[in-house]
Amino acid sequence: MSSPSLAGDPESRAMALAQGVAPAQEMAQGMAKALPPPQGLLLDAMGTLIGLRQSVGHSYAALAADHGLSVDAAAIDAVFPRIHRQAPPLAFPGLDGAALEAAERQWWAERIAASLAAAGLAEPPPPALADALFDRFAQADLWRVYDDVAAALERWHRRGLRLAVVSNFDGRLVGLLRNLGLADWISVVVVSSAAGAAKPDPAPFALALSQLGLSPDQAWHVGDSPDDELGARAAGLACVRIRRP
Repeated sequence: MSSPSLAGDPESRAMALAQGVAPAQEMAQGMAKALPPPQGLLLDAMGTLIGLRQSVGHSYAALAADHGLSVDAAAIDAVFPRIHRQAPPLAFPGLDGAALEAAERQWWAERIAASLAAAGLAEPPPPALADALFDRFAQADLWRVYDDVAAALERWHRRGLRLAVVSNFDGRLVGLLRNLGLADWISVVVVSSAAGAAKPDPAPFALALSQLGLSPDQAWHVGDSPDDELGARAAGLACVRIRRP
């Protein structure tokens, strides 16, 4: 199944295409014009449905200051993408409950320590800082829902599409989606930490499809990253890739 990469306004292009109503010229090269409208959509979360209100560096630096540490927010922002990209998958096969949350917290603690060190912090941060940051990023006020998302979810829901979120994130996402007002439209939430595999591995997609009761040819994936596109393709899904500013 080919995967279109669509630039421009996500509501008029990618969101329309995911409803099966976009004109043929909006479809990228090689995508079959006869591709049937989906019965369900798998949706990425960060960068697709929601995003941060302020940078990672801003939040890290502010809480570091509360713990008596001085580190530059811009320096953190400069190194964080590389550290996050080079990290092992946020995925813990066989864990659940308290053991899973402990593994999630440890994974993030290692990324936090590496980011602060690369940004110039001389001493290891106290464990309490990593816990505080983990809890802070679980709070909905740090996040925003993109302007086009609520209307698109409502429209898809009215049309009877089954909706799932598939994200390389952890258990905090369920509460975030609820507190951001998106949970009523979404039937299934699959996070990589609990699924035991992260995109571009096809396993999280397969798990979401199973929980929705759909086959790959009955659903599309909507996401913003190469991992979305590669994982969807590996799972046999068409992928609509959006690119937000």
